[in-house]
Amino acid sequence: MTSQSETNSICCPRLDPVQWDDKILEWNNKKFIKDKVCAFFYMPVNFGKVMTKLNKKVTEAGALMPDWLCLTDHTSKWNMDIYLAVDKDVPDTKSTTLSGKFYCKVYEGNFKDTGKWCKDFETVVKAKGFKTKKLFMWYTTCPKCAKKYGKNYVVIISQID
Repeated sequence: MTSQSETNSICCPRLDPVQWDDKILEWNNKKFIKDKVCAFFYMPVNFGKVMTKLNKKVTEAGALMPDWLCLTDHTSKWNMDIYLAVDKDVPDTKSTTLSGKFYCKVYEGNFKDTGKWCKDFETVVKAKGFKTKKLFMWYTTCPKCAKKYGKNYVVIISQID
């Protein structure tokens, strides 16, 4: 038998898309910890395991994850790098920072639409007079939480010139 809290558990915070849609962010040495996820034709294989490991290290360090921001960089169809935002150094992790101007746009729907979203994103960025330098995807919720919320928001964030 399961309790009400177990059947309705939510592990991912709800995203307010208004805070991220069509916004320009300016980061100056924004702290992240970085790790790798194995992929099979761009589909993450061990994402949950890697996130559990990183979350444990963040918790042990007494650090916070601002906005639960977790950027992914699909470096190939076999690998993606994860950048997890943190508010302070986290021991035994690879630390990095991001600086510059970043444009972000929120999309909602099935992951199969990612290619369509990326084309739209490039069109919007170009129409605004920017050029993309580095593209990141932020999958804001796990599949279980997306189902419970009834929304699957994905934020595309790109460093711009």
